[in-house]
Amino acid sequence: MAILFFATSVLSLLYGYAGWRLFVPLDLPYPWMAVVWTVLFVVAMLPLVSILLRFNRVETAINDAIAWLGYISLGFVSLLFFFLLLKDALWIATLVVAEIGTLFQGEAAPHNALLPDPDEGRKQLTGVTLNMAILGVSAILTGIGYLNARHRMKTIRVTIPVKDLPEDLEGLRIVQISDIHVGPTIKRKFVEEIVQRVNALNPDIVALTGDLVDGSVEYLSHDVEPLKNLSATYGRFFITGNHEYYSGVHKWIEKAKELGLEVLLNRHKVLKISQSELVIGGVADISAGQMVPSHRSDPVASLAGAPSNSVKVLLAHQPVSVYQAAKAGYDIQLSGHTHGGQYFPFSGLVKWQQPFLAGLYKHENTWIYVNRGTGYWGPPIRLGPPAEITEVVLSGKLSDPMEETVKGDYSFNLPFR
Repeated sequence: MAILFFATSVLSLLYGYAGWRLFVPLDLPYPWMAVVWTVLFVVAMLPLVSILLRFNRVETAINDAIAWLGYISLGFVSLLFFFLLLKDALWIATLVVAEIGTLFQGEAAPHNALLPDPDEGRKQLTGVTLNMAILGVSAILTGIGYLNARHRMKTIRVTIPVKDLPEDLEGLRIVQISDIHVGPTIKRKFVEEIVQRVNALNPDIVALTGDLVDGSVEYLSHDVEPLKNLSATYGRFFITGNHEYYSGVHKWIEKAKELGLEVLLNRHKVLKISQSELVIGGVADISAGQMVPSHRSDPVASLAGAPSNSVKVLLAHQPVSVYQAAKAGYDIQLSGHTHGGQYFPFSGLVKWQQPFLAGLYKHENTWIYVNRGTGYWGPPIRLGPPAEITEVVLSGKLSDPMEETVKGDYSFNLPFR
């Protein structure tokens, strides 16, 4: 109930502020103003309605349509809210500066209240013009963000130096995909494109680091089916993200196994590569224990029985798992969850909550790479951080890591689905 109240309050604030600053200055007559506020309220609640329906297993094409409309409007209005707030903040700052100026210049001559203010009409016209400009900029950015999220993707190669890396593991490539969020707005065609691009890289190992879905196995089984075609020389591995626990985690674990993915739930797999060994460990999402106590994330337990002198790679959905991963002795952690912030200005809020936002970091002796998300969540918008497939390359010959975009932007020829 508290989460529902919070979500309703946030949506009301975003849409309410936008409506107040855009429509109240127009001084519309009562019937039209009532229509405007009614429409705003209904559209504001659409994302919440879609989520509530999905949580109650009401999953239909109609709900998908509600999600599309709700999430696109949310992306547009959140950008609109930011620019309107910025405009008002600058306006208030200007008034404060002007007021301070009058203190040093003496009291200005009073205006006769019986006469019309010659500047009032000009101020109102300027305000409306600025609002129209903000509407236009927000709409353009929403369109660009949509194209980035749905039709563009980058493959990023990250070469990570590993101390005392066996020669057999030199150049080993782990292709990571994360946070696809198959659900109301991401369907089978999108997944097929991802699988095609992953396979084109001829990976040694494929790692799916959580948040694969937003919905039930019964409704999304057909859409995730292309994942069974992922190809890798030494294995395809999957770990749970937080969204699997909102979507029926036990059934999704079984579905992942049906797709040929090996689920690493607080355990590891030793891969024999020529004369050397590589340990791939995996943990449940760091919040999993709150929903399924037996799934409590435990990087230390995931290494039980692992050869101590091997190179160790951990798959952990949330970057903050690295604190325990470093204590456990992992050399590398691959994570997702943050989407790189997905789109400005909310990337700043994600950065405040997650100390590792996107890209490569080092904590103590453990490297951590944070994938920016191969799909998206909520609004189908990306501004700034690109959708990403990561090709992680192990090297014992580098003293410093190297990150590069190797495939540029891909154009996804996807329909509106």
